[in-house]
Amino acid sequence: MAADVHHYVFFARERERIGEPSFLATKAFEGAQLKYTWRELEPGKDEYDFSAVRQDLMRLHANGKKLFIQLQDSSFTPKFVPVPRYLLNDTRYHGGADKQFAIENDDEEHAMPAGWVARRWDTAVQARFHQLLLALGKEFDGRIEGINLPETAVDFGETGRLFPPGFTPEIYCDAIVTNMAVLKRAFPKSITMQYANFMPGEWLPDRDREFLRRIYRRAQELKVGVGGPDLLPYKPGQMNHAYPLIKECAGIVPTGIAVQDGNYEYKNPRTGRQITIAELIGFGSEYLKVDYVFWCTQEPFYSEKLIPLLQSRK
Repeated sequence: MAADVHHYVFFARERERIGEPSFLATKAFEGAQLKYTWRELEPGKDEYDFSAVRQDLMRLHANGKKLFIQLQDSSFTPKFVPVPRYLLNDTRYHGGADKQFAIENDDEEHAMPAGWVARRWDTAVQARFHQLLLALGKEFDGRIEGINLPETAVDFGETGRLFPPGFTPEIYCDAIVTNMAVLKRAFPKSITMQYANFMPGEWLPDRDREFLRRIYRRAQELKVGVGGPDLLPYKPGQMNHAYPLIKECAGIVPTGIAVQDGNYEYKNPRTGRQITIAELIGFGSEYLKVDYVFWCTQEPFYSEKLIPLLQSRK
């Protein structure tokens, strides 16, 4: 295990868990990555409520741990819209968020709603998101370890049939770049990171429209970190998309990878066997050369395999 890898536990919104003895006693865990939604941080227009962030930061610091914020503007359930209510009801924001879809076998006609994403490409919505970033940075820059924006992947299909108003893959790519620049301006001291895994409108290597590559190039220029969800060693989709780009950024900007639910059960295509914690760490540190690994708490892997291994090595 590379000594310079920073291990964080992704507790998502289960903030009470930052007081768990097993987490606090594991010295290899430098801190917690916690999820905060745009909706909870801005309950009313220009009315910010950062009380949860303050409380979590205070509790972590009191125990010698650090905070890494994941700022969430998307969801993976049709039941939860992650943007402030005022965006939904004001025509200037065109609904504030749009549905994402589950599409099987490219059958867009029978696509089912699978979650929501803020209208990142809508300049009116984007301006409001930028105000949130600047307000967060004003209070927490330099006090938190880092902040990341969620994955770039969105699913509106490919034909245009399900595209939200004003959306094109080109405009969306421009918006991601703009958001990264504002994130860096808001947090010049803390680590900034954009999860960039897949981009709508392309599929590498056959249909390369330079969207994902542009995100990574601009991240290097802006000094914004890069990373993504799902540590799945040697999986073809990831190997053709984010993994080589993350690897190219190693040592230039901060890099990170998230171990998410299901990753612990993944079968290593090179061995045909279920992946081990040691293999996950090895691939992250030696192949991707990431600076940060964010571990989910899926059981029994978190308690019975990850924690004992890290405690034995630190």
